[in-house]
Amino acid sequence: MREKYNLVTVLGPTAGGKTSLAAHLALALNGEIISADSRQVYRGMDIGTGKDIADYTINGTQIPFHLIDIVDTGVKYNVYEYQKDFIPVFKDIESRKKLPVLCGGSGMYIEAVLKGYKLINVPVNITLRDELNLKSDEELIQILKLFKQLHNTSDIDTRKRMIRAIEIEKYYIKNPEIDNNFPQINSLIIGVKSDRNTQRQRITQRLKQRLNEGMIDEVKVLLSKGIQPDDLIYYGLEYKFLTQYILGELTFDEMFKKLETAIHQFAKRQMTWFRKMERSGFVIHWIDGNESLDSKINKIVKIFKGN
Repeated sequence: MREKYNLVTVLGPTAGGKTSLAAHLALALNGEIISADSRQVYRGMDIGTGKDIADYTINGTQIPFHLIDIVDTGVKYNVYEYQKDFIPVFKDIESRKKLPVLCGGSGMYIEAVLKGYKLINVPVNITLRDELNLKSDEELIQILKLFKQLHNTSDIDTRKRMIRAIEIEKYYIKNPEIDNNFPQINSLIIGVKSDRNTQRQRITQRLKQRLNEGMIDEVKVLLSKGIQPDDLIYYGLEYKFLTQYILGELTFDEMFKKLETAIHQFAKRQMTWFRKMERSGFVIHWIDGNESLDSKINKIVKIFKGN
């Protein structure tokens, strides 16, 4: 019998309609949203990161959301901090008998949650590695099974990964003061994608819409507050090219063309990451982004309930 899902993950490339879908899904399943976006954590970076806060209100009902606007712009937030912040939010939602719905396009953040072990900077143990290298692949798998339940194949797809996984688990045992209380997660993973032409059209349309909504002014405000141009450029995409435009390094047309191309390339990299997740054992149920919202919700709810 299938283990009950305690998380739904909605992933996909940019401009695919993930936020609206996740919000409606949370409404249907009595859930709350946990953002998995590496830039939506920043306060003041709203239009450029596509927070789409309005999407979290459906027919007057506010869908609770988490891990948005949690750090100041200029801070170098990373996947380790995201995972640390995710755990108490996930546990809190579960404790209130709600369903956590993870939504985003940052593959590294999503995978850090779904892999089910806490990321820490575990040092290399040369002696242990030499010892493990003498063992067969099957022996390594059996050793790893002593430490953890293998939900996917990401830890055992190469000898190098198996040895590193064992190295990490042994480090935890020798250092019990480390908080490794990562919740057991069994997630239904939903992917939203469209054909290439539709995806490109949506990206271009959304870029124009965001520019009309004041995305340039948003970057000007951040600069006026003392955020250094290099810090904004560090965040990439909209903030990189709009900063260069505001500084006079690019014309408007140059900025638009370069940014449009960069977003298309970003969407392609996102899909590459998600395909890599599938190859490592994650099961992603892909939904056609062109379907009606009701049709998507009905399909996902049926999968979730095992129908």
